[in-house]
Amino acid sequence: MKRLAWLWMLVLVLAGCSTGAQAGPSTATNDTSMNTASSARIVATTVAITEITAALDLPLVGKPTSTKTLPPQYKDIPDVGNPMSPDMEKVLSLQPTDVLSVTTLQYDLEPKFKDLNMNAEFLDFESLEKMENEILNMGTQFDRTTKAKEITDTLKAKVAEVKKTVADKPSPKVLILLGVPGSYLVATEHSYIGDLVKIAGGTNVVQGESVEYLASNTEYLQKSNPDIILRAAHGMPEEVVKMFDEDFKTNDIWKHFNAVKTGQVYDLPEPLFGTTASLSAPQALDELLQMMYPSS
Repeated sequence: MKRLAWLWMLVLVLAGCSTGAQAGPSTATNDTSMNTASSARIVATTVAITEITAALDLPLVGKPTSTKTLPPQYKDIPDVGNPMSPDMEKVLSLQPTDVLSVTTLQYDLEPKFKDLNMNAEFLDFESLEKMENEILNMGTQFDRTTKAKEITDTLKAKVAEVKKTVADKPSPKVLILLGVPGSYLVATEHSYIGDLVKIAGGTNVVQGESVEYLASNTEYLQKSNPDIILRAAHGMPEEVVKMFDEDFKTNDIWKHFNAVKTGQVYDLPEPLFGTTASLSAPQALDELLQMMYPSS
C-alpha cells in the first residue's frame, strides 16, 4: 500500500500538485542565512509562501508563476516559474540570499538548488501548526517578530474557536479524496486537509498510517462507512470534478456508501483547500464546519 502511495505521489508531482513524501523540519542547502528584511533578496516559489511574505511585509525579488491572484505589492516582481519546477537560471540571475520553497517539494528541488549553490530553505507547511512555527521562524529571521506573532495568534485563536464550537458534537467519520486528472488518492490525517478535518472535530476513516496519501481501494473504503466524503480537486480542478462526478455515477460501489445515500458528498474549492497549509485556513475551517455539521 505504501509503495503504491509513493508511486501515486510522484503522479501528483507530475500533475503539478504540491504533495510528496513526509519530510522533516525545514532545512536549507547551505547554512540558513540570517539576513534582515532590508538586506535579504528573497525569492518565494509558492503561492502560500508569497501570501505569508506579503503578510509579513517582506520585499521579494522573485515570485512564483501562477494563475492565482498574488498579493498586489508584488505585481512588478519577476516570475520565476512553476513551484514544482522553478526556472533555475532565472532564480540564479536574481542573486537571491534566500529561496523559499516547501518540504513537500524538497526531494525533487533540493539537489537542483545545491548544484547551483543557492540557499534554498524548505518550509514545513504540512499542517497548520507547522506552518505557524515556520511563520514565527521567518519573523525571527527577517526582523518581523511582531507581525509573525500577530499572524500566528490569529490562526491559533481561530483553531481554539473551532474546537470550542465542535467540542460537544459527535465526531463524523470523514473520507477525504484527493483527485488529479485520471485518478485520485485517499488523504490521511497527516495531509493538510486531514489536519483541518481533525481540527474541525472529524475522524479520518484512514487511521494508523504514516504517509499523507494512499492509493484508493473503494471496497475497503466502503467498509469504513464514512458519514461524509470530501473531494479535493487539484491540477485541473474542473476536469477532476467531472471525473469524480462520472465515477460516482458509473461505479456502482459508491451508491452503497452512507455518505452518498445521505447526500453528504462535498467538493472542496481549491483556493481554500490546497495540499499545503496557507493563510486561507480560517476560511477553510469555516467551510468545513458547514459541511461536517450541516444541521448546526
